[in-house]
Amino acid sequence: MAMIATTSLSGSSQSPRSPSTQPFLSVSVTDPAKLGNGVQSYISYRVITRTNLPEYQGPEKIVIRRYSDFIWLHDRLFEKYKGIFIPPLPEKNAVEKFRFSAEFIEMRRQALDIFVNRIALHPQLQQSEDLKTFLQVDEETMERARSQETGIFKKKPADFMQIFKDVQSKVSDAVLGKEKPVEESNPEYEKLKNYIFELEEDLAEAQKHAFRLVKRHKELGQSLSDFGKAIKLLGACEGNSLGKAFSELGSKSEMLSIKLQKEAHNLLMKFAEPLKDYVRAVQSIKATMAERATAFKHQYELAETIKLKEINLDKLMLIRSDKVGEAEIEYRELKVEGEEATKKYEMIVQLMNEEIVRFQEQKTWDVGVAFHELAKGQAQLANEIADAWRSLLPKLEACSSAQT
Repeated sequence: MAMIATTSLSGSSQSPRSPSTQPFLSVSVTDPAKLGNGVQSYISYRVITRTNLPEYQGPEKIVIRRYSDFIWLHDRLFEKYKGIFIPPLPEKNAVEKFRFSAEFIEMRRQALDIFVNRIALHPQLQQSEDLKTFLQVDEETMERARSQETGIFKKKPADFMQIFKDVQSKVSDAVLGKEKPVEESNPEYEKLKNYIFELEEDLAEAQKHAFRLVKRHKELGQSLSDFGKAIKLLGACEGNSLGKAFSELGSKSEMLSIKLQKEAHNLLMKFAEPLKDYVRAVQSIKATMAERATAFKHQYELAETIKLKEINLDKLMLIRSDKVGEAEIEYRELKVEGEEATKKYEMIVQLMNEEIVRFQEQKTWDVGVAFHELAKGQAQLANEIADAWRSLLPKLEACSSAQT
């Protein structure tokens, strides 16, 4: 298994610093660009792969990809790697006026970068032929690969996202065992399911308030900008020492407005969006849990059917029926199918056990980084605001003293 550049899942992998003999794979999603016109317009991205792995075409490959290509990769992995938590994609923004805003485009680019790097960092997913296709083939070949899909994976991106939402709406019942009577009776797994549902709820609440915090910073920044302009006009009317003080007050207000807007952006990208990304990650876990529930139900129902077939076969053998041969064949075929279903279910269980450990470790790191960024940014902003207002006090005090 190839080693790759170490990175946090909340950001893209960094340029490898290990010797060239150390295997590495580094991926970056960069340079979003709007292409096309009207309803046919879309955003393309440069996907840059740097690696020394022999199965890749060279040390560096640059391809152009669009959102539907990322969906293609997600779909293929979800279909092939049962039991593994497939990294989530950012939602498709259906609100036309926000689709091409600079802020939305950057949030989408960052989320897609995280998506690809989570795959590249995963010990099983990084071996995927579909990942190699995504990272290496030209745009025409990529388009053909998408058009050749059948069934659910031939859907348009909007169709798929709707299907995914429909599946998510059913996941709760399947995971919580509401689809009676076939369900797992495993206390540890029940504890895990309850934890995942509580985690999703708590993360969603935290990210909701994180976005409110971003909004408050933007609003305060705009208010300070408006106040700064107004107070500078007032200072121009005075023309004396008080006017100069007002003018400086206005300038400081505008300067603080810029800092607040900058911190609002930092809060959005380094705190609110990472929390939202983990809400999506938990939803991916729930989708895998639904797959596990389906696999358990399938192998259970096959086992019950095999029992009935075995009883029927015994009866036919006792009465020496001429249907014994046909029943034996059907019984053996069902046993093979049942063994395969059991193996599939057990493999999903094993992979999920490994995945949840990996998820917990990475979540602890990424969420810790997000809250550290929050505290660091707020502390720096508070100091800058305090310093700015404090620097005005002597001049304002001098003006008030001059009037007495």
